[in-house]
Amino acid sequence: MQPIIYDVAVSIDGFIAGPDGDITGFSESGPVVDDYLARLETYAFAIMGRATYEFGYRFGLKPGDIPYSSMDCHVFSQTLTLPAGSRVELVREPAVDRARRLKTVSTGPIYLCGGGRLAGSLMEAGLIDILRLKRAPITLGGGVRLFEGGIAETGLQHAETRCYDDGYIYQEFRLPDGGANN
Repeated sequence: MQPIIYDVAVSIDGFIAGPDGDITGFSESGPVVDDYLARLETYAFAIMGRATYEFGYRFGLKPGDIPYSSMDCHVFSQTLTLPAGSRVELVREPAVDRARRLKTVSTGPIYLCGGGRLAGSLMEAGLIDILRLKRAPITLGGGVRLFEGGIAETGLQHAETRCYDDGYIYQEFRLPDGGANN
């Protein structure tokens, strides 16, 4: 069974994007980004919600394009439409059901790209196995939370902490037993 890994930049006050999806406060280069890009090469699959997928449009992603060339990609949405021949798979079924199945059929680790609502539902269902947080030395005061919705209290097992000269802190946590309800 493959793990679902939530690998995301987060502000000190717990936001993965500021108001209106603003991410300008997060680093776009440097060692923390280099390490993140290296980790991306280890993932076989990417899963994300509609808002995260459409966020890529701001950076030149076209509807139907795959955001990560080295990974298969599923986008969870009830409202998104994509052109014929899309390279991503649009998923209408509940994310928890599909994520549970993907863990059994994926050829490698599954990258939970975002966003907070999808992460919250998968965390609540016990499907996230590893949290990889790039804690940025910023506060955003609002926006998209790391986890939206109500998640159950969960003890995490610390796996690694790495400090960067620019103030970023990388932290990796494993969920006990690989997620409560796998």
